[in-house]
Amino acid sequence: MAFSTGLVFEIIGYVARSLSAKKDPYSLIYFVLNYFFIVTAPVFLAAGVYTILSAFISRLGNQYSFLRPTVILGFFITSDAISTIVQIAGATLIGVKESRREDPTTANNILLAGLAYQVFSMSIFVLLMATFQFRARHAIKQHGFQVFCLSFSLSTLMVYMRTIFRLIETAEGLGGKLSTHEVYFACLEFAPIALVALLLCVWHPGRCLGAKVRAGNEKRINPGATAGHFYA
Repeated sequence: MAFSTGLVFEIIGYVARSLSAKKDPYSLIYFVLNYFFIVTAPVFLAAGVYTILSAFISRLGNQYSFLRPTVILGFFITSDAISTIVQIAGATLIGVKESRREDPTTANNILLAGLAYQVFSMSIFVLLMATFQFRARHAIKQHGFQVFCLSFSLSTLMVYMRTIFRLIETAEGLGGKLSTHEVYFACLEFAPIALVALLLCVWHPGRCLGAKVRAGNEKRINPGATAGHFYA
């Protein structure tokens, strides 16, 4: 649900951005919808990625990870919640300042702080994911998760790269080069998210890590095991 929410936020932001470009680039409502939804969407996408890693650790074993799945979800989702609150506050204040034709620098700095904290949190997550996959590389191969692991890793890096882009764009300000040239938005914002949606649609976590897949892998690895024994 977190990932789906993030994609819905992206779509709303893209539609608002398109309407702003084609109908009225000075419309406040288009600006607020575009800025708010596109900036906050990665928070929900990241929450979905955290959930996938937690499920992955649960399937292969906690011994491969430095943190337990419950700790990962608790820490990183709490970080996301903090980041979301700060970003929403910053994006809302930017809309207010723009509507009053006032200097939005302070509001932009608040938004920047939220994005910076999110990048910091995701940096820790990427390191945790990489160490887990390295330590569990034999188990990943044994269970036939290599392709899914590659898809998940690439998806995580795309979300991470997109978050870094938003941080740099916000640091430049509303009139910066990144925010005023659509080619950067297309290549560093839209394309990574489209790729993530495609990858996790083809190699869906539910199909790759779900109950039926786990039971089938267990029987393949240990033919004497029964489904009842596995789920016990």
